[in-house]
Amino acid sequence: MSDNTASTTPSGEEHQATAADAAAQALDPLAAAQAEIAALQAKASELQDQYIRGQAEVQNARRRADEEVSKARKFALESFADSLLPVVDSLEAGLAVQNATPEQIREGAEATLRQLISALDRNKVIAINPAAGTKFDPAQHQAISVVPAEQEANTVVNVLQKGYLIAERVLRPALVTVAAPK
Repeated sequence: MSDNTASTTPSGEEHQATAADAAAQALDPLAAAQAEIAALQAKASELQDQYIRGQAEVQNARRRADEEVSKARKFALESFADSLLPVVDSLEAGLAVQNATPEQIREGAEATLRQLISALDRNKVIAINPAAGTKFDPAQHQAISVVPAEQEANTVVNVLQKGYLIAERVLRPALVTVAAPK
């Protein structure tokens, strides 16, 4: 029995090896935890870097969008002004003629008006010129007066001044007289 007891009881060397194994096993979870902490710190650092880059990208996108809007406004006006330059040239040329006849002046004015209307059309400025009998539209017309007429009530009788739309938005309403209810 003493042999059995001797074999089940660890010797001094075996006891040291078992203690070393226990210490190594105790260190393994610690080392594993430290490795996991290091991995998580690296991941957190990577995510923080991605966040900072994302924020910088958003700021750059906003800045570029603001610059594009500013350029669009600037160049839209530039395009409109450019389309009016031939009209200015025509007016200057007409005024440069010293001894023009009334017919020549009228012909020049009509040609200049055609150029101006063409420039406005190219820039989506459309005239509002309702025909007599057209239903009064308060979104596009401004009634100056209501007059008795032989036509349906709330219809345009006469246009006193044309209105204008720019890109489907009223720039100036047409000034009209409207038929009174009977």
